[in-house]
Amino acid sequence: MGIWPYIGRRLAQSILVLLLVSVATFALAHAVPGDPIETVLGERAAGDPEIRAAAERRYGFDQPVPLQYVYFMRNLFHGDLGESITTRRPVMEDLRQFVPGTIELAIAAMLFAIVVGIPLGIIGAVKQDRWPDHVARFIALIGASVPVFWLGLLALYVFFYKLHWLPGPGRLDTGMQAPERITGMVTVDAALRGEWTVFRSSIAHLILPATVLGSFALGIIARMLRSSLIAALGDDYVRTARAKGLSEQGVVVRHAIRNAMIPTVTVLGLTFAGLLAGAVLTETIFSWPGIGRYSVQAALKLDYPSLLGVTLFVATAYVLVNFIVDLIYGLLDPRIRIA
Repeated sequence: MGIWPYIGRRLAQSILVLLLVSVATFALAHAVPGDPIETVLGERAAGDPEIRAAAERRYGFDQPVPLQYVYFMRNLFHGDLGESITTRRPVMEDLRQFVPGTIELAIAAMLFAIVVGIPLGIIGAVKQDRWPDHVARFIALIGASVPVFWLGLLALYVFFYKLHWLPGPGRLDTGMQAPERITGMVTVDAALRGEWTVFRSSIAHLILPATVLGSFALGIIARMLRSSLIAALGDDYVRTARAKGLSEQGVVVRHAIRNAMIPTVTVLGLTFAGLLAGAVLTETIFSWPGIGRYSVQAALKLDYPSLLGVTLFVATAYVLVNFIVDLIYGLLDPRIRIA
């Protein structure tokens, strides 16, 4: 199968998944016990029929749930996710404010995990059962096992409070003005505006939360790559390459890593999507204004429009990442296009 039919098939599957996610999320959000109108108005005001009816009309709760979903999808195609009950602003505006912070943090965490995790996995496989392998496995095990909240608090205590090597919570130093918004990611905006003092401050503030958030991904990537590479190094084609006189470095780089990266790419994709969805604790500990904290506030107040907006963002991130992973699969191994 050619690459374009393969892309078309995967794209159709992705759209179908997003549609099913929207239906399931909408149904589950409305099945959760509680009264969002009472949360907004208070118990006393919600007991007044006129006030309650006006609030229900404002948020569309006066319509049957199936009809609410139809209106929601119609508005979604026009870029309208409704109005947040919590912030009283359009949900799309809230997402534009909070999503870039989470994306910035997730990208930095993923870069840290890749830069450290992939070399650890390769070292562990090439030096199997020797001391470099034991060290690599120990680091990967620590990264995958230590709870994020504990590691975050420990990192703040050691590197901010005791050693004063890195700044504390927040995205910039106290009193420093964020650059004029372009992407919403402070590091990128500061670089584009040429505000290098702000850029250095944002990078310094990004180091601790990115390291803490990326520690789990580091452990998963290193362990997966090590296992895949050990299996690849034992295959017949690798033994044939060695028999032809190729150096061990050439065997690993030109032959084994290509096949070992196929399962590792899956882990990379799912881990990155997980970082986007699961940064709640890190954002809370480091006072990072992102989608995680926003979603928790929306859940506590039964803010249906915000919950739907966050869920669709996370679902879209997962589907998009998996779509990209499928494309990389097809490039690494053309046989996968036939499946």
